[in-house]
Amino acid sequence: MSNPMFIKPSRLLTWLITGCSSGLGLALAREVQRHGHTVIATSRQPSRTPNLVAEVEANGGEWHALDVDDLSAAGTLVDKLEASGHNIDVLVNNAGYILFGAVEQISDEERRQMMETIYFGPSRLIQALVPGMRERRFGMIVNISSGAALDGRDSMGGYAAAKAALDASTRVLAKEVAPFNIRMLTVWLGTFNTNIDNASLIAQAPLPDDYKGSVAEQMMDVMKSGKFVGDGDTDKAAKAIFDVTVGEGAGAGHGDERFLPMGRDMIQRVGLVRDQCAHALDVFGDIAGNVYAEKEK
Repeated sequence: MSNPMFIKPSRLLTWLITGCSSGLGLALAREVQRHGHTVIATSRQPSRTPNLVAEVEANGGEWHALDVDDLSAAGTLVDKLEASGHNIDVLVNNAGYILFGAVEQISDEERRQMMETIYFGPSRLIQALVPGMRERRFGMIVNISSGAALDGRDSMGGYAAAKAALDASTRVLAKEVAPFNIRMLTVWLGTFNTNIDNASLIAQAPLPDDYKGSVAEQMMDVMKSGKFVGDGDTDKAAKAIFDVTVGEGAGAGHGDERFLPMGRDMIQRVGLVRDQCAHALDVFGDIAGNVYAEKEK
């Protein structure tokens, strides 16, 4: 089956955005509503942000409680929305948190919890929404990923693994659903002025003494201090993500792109990964091409 060019209908869209209580999720919800689209915002506990809930609802949107770790929450919410007449056009998987810790320091429980929130939770939402998108022959799924999925920094091994898992699954899904006019977009986010301090945890086990003075320890110390300041502007990122998703502004003419690096630091990190892959081929290309099975003549 061939993959046709992605076609977006010329109408306002309904967006389901997770993790809207602060940071990028909130900025994106506001940007989407500013353009007249319908927003279905979610957070774990909407009661903690009544002013934000009132703001979204006053602009014609809805706000629902959603714990992405809950095994049945995604299906229940999607069923509820569809029963009330909402057909979700755009899903934005944004909810999540970061766990800092050296790879050998992170417990199995911590690692599994990170995968639950960052990989399994978004996967359940995707699985609940793709059938409807496929039947309607239109949909967009935007996963807010991280530069860590490409080139994880010291102390971010657990987080990098979870983001990379979702990225890998998304690359395959993009091929599977392209014939149904469903587009996947992975946003590789660099450092931004979000609420990363409030959405970050430190591994519970003590860092082994051998790591004293290491980059991993320095990263964790910065996060513990609450003084981390990201380079990127969240509102600018929200506008860029909106434009690229709907194919307007900076996104005009790029409706079939699947990856969006976001942040000045991502320019170097994407380039580094590109150069590492090219270097591997330069060094081992002959080996790669000469380990084939000999065929009988």
